[in-house]
Formats: sequence, C-alpha cells, structure tokens
Amino acid sequence: MKYIHQIKSVIFLAVMGLLTLTGCEGGDLYNVNAPDWISQKIDSINKSKQNTGEEVLVGMQEDVYSIGAKDFTSGFWQQFSKYYVIPENTKWNAVFNLNLNPNDNTYYKNFALIITNDVDRGGTGYSEYGAIRFDATGDSAKFNSQWGGLYFKYTKSTLLLSPVDNKDEKVQQLGGKITLTVDRSRPDTFLVKMTNGAVTKTFTQPYKLANRNADASNHNIRCFLCPEGSYIDFLQTNVVPIGGLTSAKDKAPLSMTLQNVPDEVDEGTTLNAAMANVSATVTYEEGVTKVVPASELYFSAIPDMTTVGEKQLVAIYNKTLKGENAARPIVANAKFNVVEKVNAITVTRQPTRTHYYFYNAPDISGLATRTLAFDKTGLEVTATYGNGRTAVMANDKLTFSAIPAKVGNHTVTIKTGNGKTATVVIRVSATTPTATAITPAVLGATDNSSAWWSVHTDKVNVGVGQTRMATFTNHSSKANNWNNFVIVLRASDNSEYAVLRSDNYGWGNGYAACAHEGTQGDWTTWRAAMDGARVTVYVTNVNNGTADVQAVMRGTDGKTYTQYYFGVNTVNPADLNFGFTIDSCHLVFN
Repeated sequence: MKYIHQIKSVIFLAVMGLLTLTGCEGGDLYNVNAPDWISQKIDSINKSKQNTGEEVLVGMQEDVYSIGAKDFTSGFWQQFSKYYVIPENTKWNAVFNLNLNPNDNTYYKNFALIITNDVDRGGTGYSEYGAIRFDATGDSAKFNSQWGGLYFKYTKSTLLLSPVDNKDEKVQQLGGKITLTVDRSRPDTFLVKMTNGAVTKTFTQPYKLANRNADASNHNIRCFLCPEGSYIDFLQTNVVPIGGLTSAKDKAPLSMTLQNVPDEVDEGTTLNAAMANVSATVTYEEGVTKVVPASELYFSAIPDMTTVGEKQLVAIYNKTLKGENAARPIVANAKFNVVEKVNAITVTRQPTRTHYYFYNAPDISGLATRTLAFDKTGLEVTATYGNGRTAVMANDKLTFSAIPAKVGNHTVTIKTGNGKTATVVIRVSATTPTATAITPAVLGATDNSSAWWSVHTDKVNVGVGQTRMATFTNHSSKANNWNNFVIVLRASDNSEYAVLRSDNYGWGNGYAACAHEGTQGDWTTWRAAMDGARVTVYVTNVNNGTADVQAVMRGTDGKTYTQYYFGVNTVNPADLNFGFTIDSCHLVFN
C-alpha cells in the first residue's frame, strides 16, 4: 500500500511542477520542482540523451556469468562463453569485464572471439571463419593475434604491442570493461569491433561472410569467447544466447526514455488507449537496460485529455529489474497533441504526376518485388471532422501504399492515422533504353593519373519516362574500390541530386532515400576485373520525383557484376541530367 501512496505523491508533484513551470518565464519541463530524487532521475534522463561519442547499445539485456579460472590458470581452448547466434543483417553487442593477470605480461593472454557457422563446437559440419584476439602487433608474420580466414590486412588497432620474449607490459592496457560488436547489418561489410575506451581494435572486411551452413537457407553465424591466462565476467548482450540469459542480483531503476509516443491523438480517445503502443527503455544500476511495455507504466496527461491542444505526458515506472516494487519510482516526459477526430477523407485534387516509368536492366536479379514511391506533389486531401468541419490535411499526416514496378494501373491507398482511407490511381509503364553518345569519348588521362573530380563528361538530359543508356570501357588504377567510374545526377544549373560510385556507395540530397545493392563480392577480385571491364549504365526518369540508376559490369575475369540505385529522390522530373567523372581511372565511351 505504501507504494501506491508514493506513486500518487509522485504524480501530484510532477503535475503541480509541470503546471507551475508552464506558466513561468524560462520554465523547463524537465526541472520539476519535486523531491531531490525526482530531479536527479530526470537529470539522468537528460544526461543520457547527450552524445558522448560512444557507440549507442540498443536492446541490451543482463547476462551475468564468468568464464575462465579466477587464478588465471585457464589455458587456451579450455573455457568458453555461451553461444551467441547472429542472423544475417543484424548486429551483436556484448559488454563484459576482462580480468588480466597483473603479474603476467604475456602478450596473447587476454581473450579471443571465435566466429563459426551455426553448429556446436566440434559437431558434425562445424566450421570456423576464424578467431580474433584483443591484442595486436606490428608484425603479423611473427605475432599471430588472429587466424583462420580473417585477414590481418583488414585489422586496425590503437595499441600495437612489440613483444620481446612474448612479453609486453602494455598488454595490461587491454583489461577492463570491454564493449564487443559483431556487425552483419551492413550490405557490403563484415565488422568486428572490441574496445575498452582506451584501446580499440577493429576488423573491417569489405565483403560479407560466405554461408558455411549445410542448410543454404540458414545464414546464421555463431560467436563465442575463449580466454587464455585471464577470466571474463560477462555482463550484457543484445542477443539471447543458446541456453538463455543468466540473471544476477536485483537492480534499481535509474532513468528511462519513452518510445513511440504518438504525435497526435484523436479527441475522445482515452489516455491508456492513446499510449497503448508506447514503450520505455529503462536503465538500471550497473548500466543494465530493459524495454518495458505500456502495461507496466503509469500515464498522466497535463492538463487533461478532454480538450484539443498540446499536452504533456508524464510516465512513471516503479519496478526493479526483477519486477519488485522500487524504493524510488522514475519519471519521463513527452509532448503530444489532442486533435479533432477525422471521420472521412476525400481526394479533392489529384497529384500532379500520375504516370510513372521503370526499367529493369538485364542481369540484375531480385527486381520482381521492387516498388515505386508515390509522388505527393499537387495532391490535396480534405478531411471531414466529427463536428462536420472540413479542412485540407497536411500530406505528411497521411500514409501511402507502395506502387509495384509493374506495367498497368495501380491503386494507391491513402490512410489517416485512425484508418480512414481514400484512393488514387497511378499508371505504370516500362521504358525502352535509348543509346546515348557521351562526350568527350575518352574521360581522364589514359595512365589513370587524373585526380578525383578533375574532369567530367557533358551532361545528358533524361526526359520524363526516358531511360538513357551509356556504354564504355572502364580502366582503373586498381588501387581502391572507388578508382572506377562515377555517375553524377544533376540539374541544368549543375546542382547535384546525387553522386553514385560503382562500388555501392554515394552521397547527395537524393542518395539517402534510395535502395542500393551491388554484387561485387570480394573487393580484391572485383577491382582487378574492373580494369578493362565493359560497362553499361542505365538512367531512368521515373516521373515521381525520383531517378533509377543501374549498371551492368562485365569484368575481365568473365564474370558479370551489377549495381543499382533505385529511388534517388529530390529530382525535378523536368530537369534531370547525368554525366560521369573519374578518380584515378579513365573511361572510353562507344
């Protein structure tokens, strides 16, 4: 019963403080005039929002256990952590304390990360990609700090050891709290990072791991840790290991941040219904975090939910990590608006452009399910509210269904936040590419010495619904991935929509929204094959404010490589042009 009274007191103090501050000059919602512990908790929320420069760990859960003998006698391949399974396109983060023997400076006595296929260690079909230890030296031939198929050339460390008789006192700098990242989320990179804040070692492989599982549909890998002459106190993980998490002592909540707070709530909606999808990331003692649902939070709206206008949301949580009543509840705040309820919507003005175009280049696979973005330019949607009032809605308050890149008429569903719908029809046509003469016929010095952005071809206009095609031979210095052709999309005044390289990378106002993927694979092999490769580039004006760019590269190794950038936006359909530039390469156009 005492906790119920305490929560009521917290709500009363938070409400009174918020109401007082909103009427005071310079009032700050987060400095509630409440007991010290509330101010401290809210201050901790503010501090948690500040950018510390450290990697932000998401979804961390407590996993507390030890690996290795605490008298430092564990030899290599004697003690192992749990298995952590990492699916493709995901990331594993782990936090643990590495305890080194203060009386032994043997450079390899720290820990190794072992990366394998999705099979138990030593089981049938078990295969290792390799191992990476935390130490690093300047002589990879003599001092082996990683092995298997994980090559030294992709490794960097801020601390290079120079062991004499296998000893280096600097190895002690590797101890302490380690944050480990195994990142499979990048389309063309496999990344491992281990850091204790003072020392950081990274392994950045410029291509994805090959699948070593017998089941070709299973793209999972496993990771586990192996100490040597040290021991590990494991603390946190964002991946639940095989066998489950290990809990430790209970922990008090310190702060929380709210997610999925709606910007707008329909008039007449109850507070609990409005916040049903809200969750909170709660930080407990020792930095352990957990996401809790709305059902475990207490909500209050200031001043109330009965009138239209801006509201202050107060959320209170009063549970420990193990679900016991906390001695001191924590508070978080957010803003939202109560708005008139929409009863119906009608399209009162059609969008400016209702005919889109696409082209699927030969040799590029996986395009059957691709979609085209809906262009809202010129669209006017009028809402009818509960009291009979009508008004034009802002388009950013609406959602729009995707349009398949297939020939025909397609219905786009326009939807409000409360599910009211209207439709428009978009016609989609396939284009036929038109061969384009590019000038000059040779771009860049033929010894590949021309610097980045030093020369450009003339601009080629791409009209609405057109696909322009350019064919050339690419010659490269082969020094880096980017020493090959570069495509520039721009307007007539030379303002850029996007700069798109041949190695699945780009930039510019329209680049961030595009979907892009390449089949280059191993970069070393691809770079060699691009010196003399025959390339065809296709640029399509989709007429929805976007452009598509596709490249088919037939390498000197007899293989065909592809690259696409679909949906480069911020494009003016009436003013789309493209051209080429180079960087330590040269292009010979047909």
